[in-house]
Amino acid sequence: MDTKSTVLPAAPVRSTADGVAVPILVAISFSHLLNDLIQSLIPAIYPVLKDAFHLDFGQIGLITLTFQLTASLLQPLVGYYTDLKPKPFSLIIGMGFTLIGLLTLSRAGSYPVLLLAAALVGMGSSIFHPESSRVARMASGGRHGLAQSVFQVGGNTGSALGPLLAAFIVVPNGQSSIAWFSAVALLAMFVLFNVGRWYRGKVIAAKAKPRGAAVSSKHSRVTIGVSITILMLLVFSKNFYLASISSYFTFYLISKFQISVQDAQLHLFVFLAAVAAGTILGGPIGDRIGRKYVIWISILGVLPFTLALPFANLFWTGMLSVIIGLVLASAFSAILVFAMELVPGRVGMIAGLFFGLSFGMGGLGAAVLGQVADMTSIETVYRICAFLPAIGLLTYFLPNERPMARAA
Repeated sequence: MDTKSTVLPAAPVRSTADGVAVPILVAISFSHLLNDLIQSLIPAIYPVLKDAFHLDFGQIGLITLTFQLTASLLQPLVGYYTDLKPKPFSLIIGMGFTLIGLLTLSRAGSYPVLLLAAALVGMGSSIFHPESSRVARMASGGRHGLAQSVFQVGGNTGSALGPLLAAFIVVPNGQSSIAWFSAVALLAMFVLFNVGRWYRGKVIAAKAKPRGAAVSSKHSRVTIGVSITILMLLVFSKNFYLASISSYFTFYLISKFQISVQDAQLHLFVFLAAVAAGTILGGPIGDRIGRKYVIWISILGVLPFTLALPFANLFWTGMLSVIIGLVLASAFSAILVFAMELVPGRVGMIAGLFFGLSFGMGGLGAAVLGQVADMTSIETVYRICAFLPAIGLLTYFLPNERPMARAA
């Protein structure tokens, strides 16, 4: 892995006193909200698709796997390419793929077409996330943790709104009503066009100025490789567990507590809202006290609550899910910025790698857990996944952050 990169000077932008380009940061976070709202419709309508197409849990897991793998495999490649050749308007192209996938999903008449629709939405995600994460960092004014948290909270808020809208729009009106959300994609494309204009100005201004001095990591290649591997394992732990909630929590609640589909969707919305709230905490706290501490608390600290969840009644299941979402979600911003500081100058590649890994682990988790649920029960899934946060013990082997601060 290349640990050196050239730093391009930035064009002046309108910002607050501390250098944060607030309008751009808000715009890219809002776009993330719209993007992930659309994507979250796929797992949110699983109960509808299960009945309409007579699917088993394994087939549901395969839909998630198709979506997540399409997103995860392409993201590092997109990020690496755009590190070398920035593409300010590629965000609109990515949203275009999402729009086509959304319309295909609304008209799908067979299981293979459902998989095609999921793949198209995944392709849109693979283009959107690396470049939008770069925009967030460019707009950060040096407050990288804060910027990533604001960016992430947009996505998590959209993921929380998806099941809520699905419960009140798609469930009562059927599969074809998914097409109504094309208006969301079109709004996102309009916002991203304006973000792209700002991004293009930054690129033009950077090319017009002398190239800055190279920035290199203070860590050895071995330390960087080991640390990136540990961070990937932590993302695996986080997203594999989150996959058990996002894909199967509604089925778990319906099976164990005999509640309605809409009530189950509301519980999922509350959990995802807690994830959105937790996301905004991790970045700023990491900027202040250090990202390693945030990772310790958010991954390993959630273990007692995941162990208790399978044995709780409905009330405490809801309460524990909120705590789990709030604490666990604070990890990703800290992990992502930690990795970016390990390999300075490779923002797109690192963002693509970790966003891709997040989607890939989510998809793999959904597929594996779907098979486990078919062979055993949906309750068994949560008893097994309860131990995943113990992987957080690997945080001990991450390097201290002070050398990275000098490198950044």
